[in-house]
Amino acid sequence: MEDDTPRRRRYRRESLALAELGAGLVGTALPRIEVRLPRHSADRAVAAWRSLDRHEGPLGDEDREQRRQRHRAGTLALIGLAVEERGRRVGDEVVVLLDAVLIVLAMEAADDESVRTVGTEQGARTPGGHAVRR
Repeated sequence: MEDDTPRRRRYRRESLALAELGAGLVGTALPRIEVRLPRHSADRAVAAWRSLDRHEGPLGDEDREQRRQRHRAGTLALIGLAVEERGRRVGDEVVVLLDAVLIVLAMEAADDESVRTVGTEQGARTPGGHAVRR
């Protein structure tokens, strides 16, 4: 795969520009949004929260992929905390208020891992590429 095309260089520049923009947004209060999660997904998030060992020592050096996986595991655990504290069961789903950033991070993980949401129809995607429920 060719990695040094003008298009790839532009993507790298714009990725760094987004990181700079994001650094300026750190500390911004974001809204909570009510979402419906499949119960099995909510249960897995709660299990991730409960399994955290707060007495584990440092991990040592990480490559980018390991860091990304650790951050995503932490995101899942934070969603689990929200479900445990304020989630309510409605049939086969759990309704919970989640911080907008957690929703975006979960959607980004699904997009990166090519995970399709149950109830999502083929081609039902937003312009940004994220699956949406119909």
